[in-house]
Amino acid sequence: MISLDENMPKKIDMNKRFGKVAVLLGGNSGEREVSLKSGAAVLSALQAQGIDAHGFDPREKPLHDLESFDRVFINLHGRFGEDGCIQGALEMLHIPYTGSGVMASAIGMDKWRSKLLWRATNVVTPDFELVTANSDFAAIEAKLGLPLFVKPANEGSSIGISKVKESGGLEAAYKIAAEADPLVIAEKFVDGGEYTVGIIGDGQSDGDFMALPIIRIVPKNEFYDFDAKYLRNDTEYLCPCGLSAEKEAQIQQEALLAFRAIGCKGWGRVDFLMDSAGNHYFLEVNTSPGMTDHSLVPMAAKAAGMSFEALVIRILESADVG
Repeated sequence: MISLDENMPKKIDMNKRFGKVAVLLGGNSGEREVSLKSGAAVLSALQAQGIDAHGFDPREKPLHDLESFDRVFINLHGRFGEDGCIQGALEMLHIPYTGSGVMASAIGMDKWRSKLLWRATNVVTPDFELVTANSDFAAIEAKLGLPLFVKPANEGSSIGISKVKESGGLEAAYKIAAEADPLVIAEKFVDGGEYTVGIIGDGQSDGDFMALPIIRIVPKNEFYDFDAKYLRNDTEYLCPCGLSAEKEAQIQQEALLAFRAIGCKGWGRVDFLMDSAGNHYFLEVNTSPGMTDHSLVPMAAKAAGMSFEALVIRILESADVG
């Protein structure tokens, strides 16, 4: 007996369009739990639209098992998933994948080198200094002023970040950050609020992007740390963000320039800060943003009239090799 499923034409079309899709989730980084949540949300949305999608945790399965898939949706965060490693492996396997390529992923993960590149291309970013065990900590404090932030250059989700508020605190903050990554930066404090710009392909042609509505982030604790991002329910996300339409449009265009300067493609997110005088400073680019119920790109897409299901399809459409 033949079952008449009203969704069958859609499912057949989706399978023909995308083939067998692996959703990479989990992995080995300190952001594993966040990645599992992101991947589960994306996997559910893809399957609900008739796509032959399967979860794939590279901590549990060998990468060569991916050879049976037609394309990959990367939902790994942090090391080995967002830093060019998995991208390089997928290129060796000739499997199309979502997001930025090897070089842009590696640079985007490295906050120090991102800032060097931005500074060279006139993208405004907060003043910073590279910190080592042999640094003159007092001199760096004097140069950047207090408070200041100290962070591992190659971590995400605010892992290892400290806010130094008192003189003499930089050395201890450096040691905390160095536990997560040997490359550590100190960054000037900017006092006017935290914001983010989601970026996705515009669906028209390769290399063209659209900036989503800006979101202002208002944490209830000291700053937008791991707890504020993923565990607390009192962090406020304001969209509209409170900036004038002219200012928002200006920052969106500059965020696209900052995104392209790193060499990013597919989709991503650019974070920035505002000071009390209304000046903005780009902070970092995220080449594999979160897709959890607390995540910012889905939130911005919704404000732009795009459902989560439509968003994951848009991202999947952009998958390619290199």
